[in-house]
Amino acid sequence: MHGPSPRPASFSAPGPLRGSTGVPGDKSISHRSLMLSALAVGESRVEGLLTGEDVLATAAALRAMGADIVRESGADDVWRIHGVGVGGLLQPEAALDMGNSGTSTRLLMGLIASHAITATFIGDASLSKRPMNRVIEPLSLMGAEVTPSPGGRLPLMLRGLCPAVPIEYRLPVASAQVKSAVLLAGLNTPGITRVIEPIATRDHSERMLRGFGAELTVEQDADGARIISIRGEAELKPQHIVVPGDPSSAAFPVVAALLVPGSEITVTNVGLNPTRAALFDVLRTMGGDISFINTREVGGEPVADIVVRHSVLKGIETPVETVASMVDEYPVLFVAAALAEGRTVARGLEELRVKESDRIAVMAEGLRAIGARVEELEDGLIIDGTGGDRLAGGATIAARLDHRIAMSFAVAGLVSKAAVTIDDMGPVATSFPGFDALMTGLGATVA
Repeated sequence: MHGPSPRPASFSAPGPLRGSTGVPGDKSISHRSLMLSALAVGESRVEGLLTGEDVLATAAALRAMGADIVRESGADDVWRIHGVGVGGLLQPEAALDMGNSGTSTRLLMGLIASHAITATFIGDASLSKRPMNRVIEPLSLMGAEVTPSPGGRLPLMLRGLCPAVPIEYRLPVASAQVKSAVLLAGLNTPGITRVIEPIATRDHSERMLRGFGAELTVEQDADGARIISIRGEAELKPQHIVVPGDPSSAAFPVVAALLVPGSEITVTNVGLNPTRAALFDVLRTMGGDISFINTREVGGEPVADIVVRHSVLKGIETPVETVASMVDEYPVLFVAAALAEGRTVARGLEELRVKESDRIAVMAEGLRAIGARVEELEDGLIIDGTGGDRLAGGATIAARLDHRIAMSFAVAGLVSKAAVTIDDMGPVATSFPGFDALMTGLGATVA
């Protein structure tokens, strides 16, 4: 995990952004490819895996429970995983250190819940503030015993039950992590485990579980809710997975190119799963010149290269129904809104208050500090844009150990009169190793 010494950096742009670049592998798919490969019988091969700290935390935890996970020497992006089979996870000898990764924590809690093992989860200061109750509730119904710290937080001890109890669980809030935790617990649970999802969230778990051979069905009820059913005691078959570029990471260079005058860039090999790519639709609605070329399907996931040109954006009311499919992209969308013509209203974002930081409050505070006009709501922000004029900038932003806050204000620095300094870019390694170098390669200045 990243060390305690902060790594401040200042961002500015002397001219337009130009060039072609890739982004790291999709974080959601990377986590799931490791977990399902670890439960398959035989050897799986994964290319393009994100090697950020969050995914490495998942790999370390799975190794601690018996999976053989090797990164091939000389081929940076090829990993080989020998799985233990569903039900074959072993008792870890030490606490599982999740670092900053909420996804690792919640999904692995699901995996372990239906195994007869006990695991203690620990994490860094940021992760230890994040409540886990929304996962604890359904896993407890399945028979797992969970002893969290006060407030449902880490450190947390989970004692799994085998055989676990199949449940039918209706998600009280839209959360791909809770859905995935229950489905992963259902893998080793006899009978049918069902998750009812009133609002669709990212569906990587469903696609990948089917790809590995699990018996999984998705239906819709009369109200339009998705009913996802998985038959337990599955036998997963090893796979060869090619991980596409992460659309959440692509969001940062895409927004930067839209905002910096004269820019034109291409971001290659980006996953465009419809449950993840709503940001690009919203930016196009605002007037963004974004096009997709070389569209194709890789491993059941739609993929394309994204061509972006500088555009004058217009403020909009962001559609509440897209929140689940772009929740992680709102911080950088707020930066885009701060440069747009007119007012942007974004609501229905309560979920942002329990991310790595309170992203509503932290973005409002930071945007005001660099000259944006922002009103904070309980569930979102109202932003009156500059119409394309640069922000004042010049401030040092406290990113609160939150990688997406840090990268969002790095983008803001590119469209500010004075450089914007982020107090610590260290946490960016959790999801986007090489971010500074990528931005510099496109023409940004990082000091």
